[in-house]
Parts: sequence; structure tokens; C-alpha cells
Amino acid sequence: MIEVEKIELGVVNMFRVNMGVKPGEKILVVTDFPTAEEWRTKPSSKLLDALRRSILAKMVSEIATKNFPECTVEFFAYPSVGKHGTYPGRDVEEKMKAADVVVAITTYSLTHTDARVNACKAGARVASMPMFLPEMFYPGGPMAADYQKIAEETKKIAKMLSEAKKVNIKTETGTDITFSLEGREGKVDAGMFRERGSWGNLPSGEAYIAPVEGTANGKVVVEAGWYPDLKENMILTFKNGYVIEISGGGEVGNRFRDLLALEKSEQPYVSRRNLAELGIGTNPYAKRPDNVLEAEKIRGTVHIAIGDNSHMGGKVESDIHEDFIIPRPTLTLDDKLLMKNGELLI
Repeated sequence: MIEVEKIELGVVNMFRVNMGVKPGEKILVVTDFPTAEEWRTKPSSKLLDALRRSILAKMVSEIATKNFPECTVEFFAYPSVGKHGTYPGRDVEEKMKAADVVVAITTYSLTHTDARVNACKAGARVASMPMFLPEMFYPGGPMAADYQKIAEETKKIAKMLSEAKKVNIKTETGTDITFSLEGREGKVDAGMFRERGSWGNLPSGEAYIAPVEGTANGKVVVEAGWYPDLKENMILTFKNGYVIEISGGGEVGNRFRDLLALEKSEQPYVSRRNLAELGIGTNPYAKRPDNVLEAEKIRGTVHIAIGDNSHMGGKVESDIHEDFIIPRPTLTLDDKLLMKNGELLI
């Protein structure tokens, strides 16, 4: 059960502070719901989680209607697309393009889709909130952080990423990967989407960049508990920018071995293996390791992603974008330490 009294203040602050809603604007709250196929194949716990998120989106639209009477508020639900970064359909895109403010409380991310890109080109301000949980609106949750301070620190880190040519990430559990950032621009996701066409995640707090394609070599250890349902470590091995081996990971590992089909050399599998992103978390109120949306914002973590990076300054288009969090990392930009065992050194 979601208690409206516990989330209402956080929701109102989101529209006022993060989205900068003005009288007369059109607000769209969009969500996805399980398909008939997902009702047949997914466990009840996953269905309940998705349905709870859809109900939360409906409640957010009702709170917006109540608290912003000078705005037009629309709620729109569409069938799940089953993967993060998959295009949700023309009807969703048209709804998003027609809005001034879009709040997407979905199970599968719209961030790296043409629907989000074209909505922003049309002027919409978009908050992408995949896997969002009601508790994130509570006092002390990641939505209650000081986003002005987060913006200041995140901009500094993004500038350092833009100036770096090479990055190395190591952990005591075995991650050791190096790749090039040369010529790429570090970007800021600080949770303030008040300008026309701006977008990002909520909760927010990360500096991110698209690595140069074809340059990543090494291993990333995704630790148990740091990806939904991951009960044993999963190791991704990269060569010349692409995943060439996935070991461990149990059922989660099996899902990614099927998704990437490493024995096949055709699309869409090849582009799914691309090292797509480096991100650095900057939200001190983010805590949950098993929720990717919140975990990638935890101050003192970094994350990498595979798949699409065409919407963030890279060159690879893919039908997926999957993030993996790396806790307690040591991160070196060229020869300068930016983070040591999870401690930011700026």
C-alpha cells in the first residue's frame, strides 16, 4: 500500500524544485504496465512491483492535479516494452512531445529512446524515473537531497571527465578496466530540469560520459546484491570495447548471456555488447544497492553501462542500455586519482 500522506510533499517539491512547473503548463505523467506475455512468464513478485509503480504514477498525477490547479495534468499508461532503452511506440512519443513537463515513472527506462530525444527537441522537460519506488519521495530519501550542492560537485566532476584522455577503474574484488575518453564531453545529471528541452533521471546525481568506442579492455566484477536479483558475482570481460565473456551471475548472468548471444556476430547482439557509459554517483542520500536507478547515484560509486550511447554523445545505437554499479572503486583519470576505494578526492 502506498500512503499518499508520505509522498505528497516529495511529489510537490519535485514538480516545483526539480521540474520548475509554471502556471498554464501541461504536465504528463506516463507509466508502463505488464503485458499479457509478462503475466504468463514473470513471477508474481515482479508483477506486483510493476503494478505498484503504475499505481504510484497514477497517484503522482492526482497529487499534481490537486496542487497545480492552473496546469493541465494528463496520465497515460502503455504496455511494457520489456527492456530498458526500447522505443515505447509512436503514441507515447506524441504524448511526450505535446507536454511541457514529462514525468516517466516506468519499469523500463525511456531515457535512451528516440521518444525521449524527440520530446526534448520539441521542448519538453523530461524526468525519467525507471524502477522508481515510493520510499524515494520520503524525508531522508534521495529525492530530499540538496540538489544545488549536488549540481556544484557534479559539474566539477563532469569537467574533469571532459579533460581526461584515459580512465582506469579498479576494485579489491577484481574489477580492472581501462578505456579512452579522449574528445568526449562529460555531462551533468543533477536533477534540475527547469530549462526547455532538459532531461535526466530522478532521483538524480551523477556525472557521466560516453567512452570512445572500441577502446575498453579489462574486467568488471558486478558484485552480488548490486543488481536486482544478483546472488553471485558476475564478471564482464571486455576486449576492444565489447563484452566478449560473461562468467558467473547465476540466473542474472544467464539472462545477459542470452541477451548478448556472444556466439553470434549479427545485430542486435553486437551493439548490445558495447561499453556505453561511465558514470560517477554524487547523491549523498542515495543508499539502495539493489535498485539501479538509486544505486548509480550513490556518492562514492561508479557505474558502467552496455548497449546504446547514441543519446549521450556516443556512436552506437542499440535496443538496450543496462547499467552496472561498481562499489568502493579506485578511479584514475590519466595519472590523477579522482576516487580511492569509494572516497571522492575533490
